[in-house]
Amino acid sequence: MHKLSIRKYSKSKLYFSYAALFILLAAALVLGISIGSVSIPLFHVVQILGAEIFHYPLPKEIDSSTVSIIMQIRFPRVLLAMLVGFALALAGTAFQGLLKNPLADPYTLGVSSGSSLGAVIVLFFGLQLPGIGNFTLPVVSIVAGFLTLVGVISFARLVQRNLSVETIILAGILCSSFLGALISLLIALSGEELRQIIGWLLGSVSMRGWPYVSLIAPFLAAGLLMLLTSARELNAMSFSQSDAKSIGVDVKKHTTIVLLGASLLTGSAVAVSGTVGFVGLVIPHIGRMIWGVDHRQLLPLSMLLGGVFLVLVDLLARTIIAPTELPIGVLTAIIGSPVFAIIFIQHRRKRVTT
Repeated sequence: MHKLSIRKYSKSKLYFSYAALFILLAAALVLGISIGSVSIPLFHVVQILGAEIFHYPLPKEIDSSTVSIIMQIRFPRVLLAMLVGFALALAGTAFQGLLKNPLADPYTLGVSSGSSLGAVIVLFFGLQLPGIGNFTLPVVSIVAGFLTLVGVISFARLVQRNLSVETIILAGILCSSFLGALISLLIALSGEELRQIIGWLLGSVSMRGWPYVSLIAPFLAAGLLMLLTSARELNAMSFSQSDAKSIGVDVKKHTTIVLLGASLLTGSAVAVSGTVGFVGLVIPHIGRMIWGVDHRQLLPLSMLLGGVFLVLVDLLARTIIAPTELPIGVLTAIIGSPVFAIIFIQHRRKRVTT
């Protein structure tokens, strides 16, 4: 029997990490609300948010138009960016822990492409499933993403009976290429839906509003709960399945929970923001470098870091060449691609030396 050990940090370091991330997140949110085509003083942003939360009267120098800009346009936008960052970082952390590979994330495993295809089908045909109405888009995205993941793993088993992580990732990339071709076919056949589909595929949280925040929130909460309740088992499975079984972990059950939770998070994020790649790759890798591999802490800490990251990237996307706004998915790809290359090279060198 192997003894499983997870490096532990002192409580003071963990408390400091959580406090620092919460402060960074609050600062990023306030900055994201303050900066825009109409600049709003930071103190006014804090006053307006405080007045909305605690219901106290605003100073006379703050007019109603400023309140409308913040509460109807900017606040829901930065909040949505934060929630999408939460979801993608959590999903990437779970996939990398389960598959024991820093190259795994919703993008490389094909889950994002599957969710994207599901969402494009909903947009293309204007689907509204009976009984779920406005939740059609996230539900179809989640189901499509999970089915894609099942297909990737099944295909990888056909190629190699004893599954290796490299085989799964290569199968995911192959599946992403195929699903991308199907998406391109739908784009080629689309008419009035073309602009909406392309704009959505590039990834954005612009002009989404409170309805989209309401769409992702319940799925994020459910996915987070599923992953956190399996965090201890994920620690064991991140060593090996045989080690996990030796200490009494129901590997099949918790693997299913982790895959379902990560697919839930990916599908809901894709449904509200489009394709935003590499967040689930970069953030968990940084998280492990700072906090180690204990998923009981790594999951929530990576989630907070992902929220900070995407809020700041969205701020950069709408200010770097203002008044033109860049798709957020384009910037995350520009940042994530070289990081992916560096991680891949380091991973291969480590494999060769060991």
